[in-house]
Amino acid sequence: MNTKYVKEFFTFPDIMMMLVLLIPLISYTLLHALSLSVWVSFIVGMATYAMSEYMIHRFLFHMKTPTHPFLLKTIKRLHFDHHVDPTNLKLLFLPIWFSLPGFSIFTIAFYFITSNFTFTVAYLAGIIVYFMYYEWKHYIAHRPVQPRTEMGRRIKKAHLWHHFKNENYWFGVTHTAIDKTFGTYKDQKEVDKSDTARNLENRT
Repeated sequence: MNTKYVKEFFTFPDIMMMLVLLIPLISYTLLHALSLSVWVSFIVGMATYAMSEYMIHRFLFHMKTPTHPFLLKTIKRLHFDHHVDPTNLKLLFLPIWFSLPGFSIFTIAFYFITSNFTFTVAYLAGIIVYFMYYEWKHYIAHRPVQPRTEMGRRIKKAHLWHHFKNENYWFGVTHTAIDKTFGTYKDQKEVDKSDTARNLENRT
């Protein structure tokens, strides 16, 4: 892979801020690496984001166009404008002002369930690790980079179908499991081309 894309990804401000946050979380987690419960918490954190990836994309980012000016401006920045201009780097990554509050809600809920600080740190580390993986896969989907694996190529194709064929299918960015579970993964030849895939704001 061309190193310019790796550099472009890791030097994007929001990604750099997430890395700064992740380093102490991973370091603290590794101090407790002999605990099975810590690794279970870490995996649960990863699974949390893997599931929320689909739910947030489908039900929040593709919400009915709001009429309130502030809500419209917010959802346009979060996702609508990304469909208008899918290669715009500034619209490609989720802003940290959206991601961190979401992570905080999940983390507080996990702490109330476990009442354990160490497990909660591992859980948050898992969320952010998977989030970084999500951002990388999303970045690759919109850059002229060919994934090395067959699965990676299939996922990239599906995401581009979502953008350029029909916005009502293929919501997964790192996986297709939940799409297939909920019936939003289709053979693209069987799906009609949507007039609003590039303009979510104009959906009726």
